[in-house]
Amino acid sequence: MLKKISALVLAGVMAAALTSCGKEDGSGAAGGGGGKTTMGFSQVGAESGWRTANTKSVQEAAKAAGIDLKFSDAQQKQENQIKAIRSYIQQKVDVIAFSPVVESGWDTVLKEAKNANIPVILTDRSVDSADKTLYKTFLGSDFVEEGRKAGKWLVDESKSATGPVNIVELQGTTGSAPANDRKSGFAEVIGADPKFKIVASQSGDFTRAKGKEVMEAFLKSTPKIDVLYAHNDDMALGAIEAIEGAGKVPGKDIKIISVDAVKDGMQALSDGKINYIVECSPLLGPQLMDLAKKVLAKEEVPARVVTEETTFTQEQAKKVLASRQY
Repeated sequence: MLKKISALVLAGVMAAALTSCGKEDGSGAAGGGGGKTTMGFSQVGAESGWRTANTKSVQEAAKAAGIDLKFSDAQQKQENQIKAIRSYIQQKVDVIAFSPVVESGWDTVLKEAKNANIPVILTDRSVDSADKTLYKTFLGSDFVEEGRKAGKWLVDESKSATGPVNIVELQGTTGSAPANDRKSGFAEVIGADPKFKIVASQSGDFTRAKGKEVMEAFLKSTPKIDVLYAHNDDMALGAIEAIEGAGKVPGKDIKIISVDAVKDGMQALSDGKINYIVECSPLLGPQLMDLAKKVLAKEEVPARVVTEETTFTQEQAKKVLASRQY
């Protein structure tokens, strides 16, 4: 009788040990084949309506895909993201995804993830690492093309202008991919005509409050401003407050071009306070979860996945405003 009981106890211990096994060789497969995929996701922050919508999209898509999401908010600090990624590595998650605060300074922590056999997916923003094996794919917008689209609209809009067209630029977070690329794409297009002059350019950190603050400074230091180019809607909306506070009419006295197409920005466009918006969709969640599953299944994925986006004039914004999801 004692022998039978001992055998049963031993069998139970062995079964418990088997079911507690972790993933095998970084492939994401859990012991017994019934484990849930775990994703560590480090978000830039909550600096804008766009970012809030992006976070919601990722969280909802993870839930729908049956993926256990470990989420962290970096509060726009690179050191917080590096700390979060190292924490995910220690927790032995199956896959890491993050939207880098800035482009540079990621090689060390990405090598740590690679050595731990944890694949990394970049979302929304890329990194400037020369070693492309440190991440599996980059999902996001073509920020340079967004800048080009903004510049092309201004060139077409200003065909009849003979004198200088004075432009002020509200840049995104210094060193970030969208700030660098939206600036270069815009400059590339307007640079072909010497009448376009960027008379002031400064970071507004992608926030409404900072956009207002910097625009107030522009208005005081620059006597003639024809155009504002804002790297996102939140900064443009803050700038509108500053322009109105200075007794000027946004959209008329100062033409405004922005990027994102969040609902508040589209409302301002419909109202004529913004003149043109280049879309940058935050709804990347479903694509991210699909890529994560393919990566973990060892399927080939493109090194670059570009999201499909459009542009909006005032009339186009009016037609779609009611149906905007963000």
